[in-house]
Amino acid sequence: MKEQIEKALDEIRPFLQSDGGNIELISFTETEVKVRLLGNCISCTVNQMTLKNGVEMTIKKHLPQIEKVTSVE
Repeated sequence: MKEQIEKALDEIRPFLQSDGGNIELISFTETEVKVRLLGNCISCTVNQMTLKNGVEMTIKKHLPQIEKVTSVE
């Protein structure tokens, strides 16, 4: 499962890096993934939209059983 999550993050990572940000996997369960936004993503005003529309959607595409993706500090 971790490999699939990392694959999903690798898919979205170039978009985050192009804006000076990045993302890392913190933890996961069968239904939830916790990530940390890094760099410019920390203070970006649209980071929750990025998390929901970009990261969560991409992870769910690879792992449909994931119900929730949250960002931790």
